[in-house]
Amino acid sequence: MDRAAILLLDWYDSHARDLPWRVKGSAKADPYRVWLSEVMLQQTTTSAVAPYFAKFVDKWPNVNALAQAREEDILAAWAGLGYYSRARNLVKCARQVAEMGGFPDTEEELRQLPGLGDYTAAAIAAIAFGKRAVVVDANVERVVARLFAVEEPLPASRKLIRAQADAITPQERAGDFAQAMMDLGATICTARDARCLLCPVQELCQGRASGDPLRLPRKAAKKAKPRRSGTAFWIEKDQHVWLVTRPGKGMLGGMRALPDDGWSARADGDGEVPLPGAWKAGGVVRHSFTHFDLELGVAVYAGDSAHDLFEGEWWPLDRLEDAGLPTLFAKAAQLVLARS
Repeated sequence: MDRAAILLLDWYDSHARDLPWRVKGSAKADPYRVWLSEVMLQQTTTSAVAPYFAKFVDKWPNVNALAQAREEDILAAWAGLGYYSRARNLVKCARQVAEMGGFPDTEEELRQLPGLGDYTAAAIAAIAFGKRAVVVDANVERVVARLFAVEEPLPASRKLIRAQADAITPQERAGDFAQAMMDLGATICTARDARCLLCPVQELCQGRASGDPLRLPRKAAKKAKPRRSGTAFWIEKDQHVWLVTRPGKGMLGGMRALPDDGWSARADGDGEVPLPGAWKAGGVVRHSFTHFDLELGVAVYAGDSAHDLFEGEWWPLDRLEDAGLPTLFAKAAQLVLARS
């Protein structure tokens, strides 16, 4: 076994993070819990994921229970976690796995499931099934880039980083090794700090030997995000607000939301208001998506009647939290209610 792997596994045995989806020692990991946590953790922090994970496993304790759930219930439970295509793929994947009678145990088969890319398939194969798999997330990228002093900037260096990670991944305990690398990157070899004196592989680290590990990994300059603008519409009647269900495909697909002017389908929203009559400004909320920033104005209906509305539902204001609004529209709702 590579020296780095030995040192990391020894360190992990004493310093592994206590996470709700993780098992320690010789206990076998539940593939369902590993899969659910890894999907939730895509582009999301452990602190944000933990309460969602607990809520999901309490409500749907296994993949068959999740497969039988209504998609709208899963989307509502996911609300606020972001990247909602993950939730839609969660439904598809659960139903496919239930039909198969369980999760496959190889990377190749796991990659065929909805929403599972190379990283997630490798993580499930290693952690849930004990297969040797090379698991590389952002934390692992950083650890490997510093350990081997990879000077080529990301994302061009990813092929080399993966090859270096492959070189030190052991045949045995590959799942523990992957989690050790993740923990090291999350707690010691972080983006803002390199606590080298606490690092189990400090003696092997070329980045530390260079005297400036924090310069790694190098990253290509980011392009400025484009900005979009749009309008959401707040229509209230008898302590209820009008909500719609967004189309199944596209941004925030299948989620309950306030009606809007179509900003998600255009660089800027320019659709018509849903009701004729008087409207007043309700403020502006700002939200950042992966590929653009959005400035969303909120228009509040000031007419004396709300009729001839398109398909949707009146939702009681005192139960608005149960609607599962995406963060963007939850922000808009909070803005209006705070001004009321």
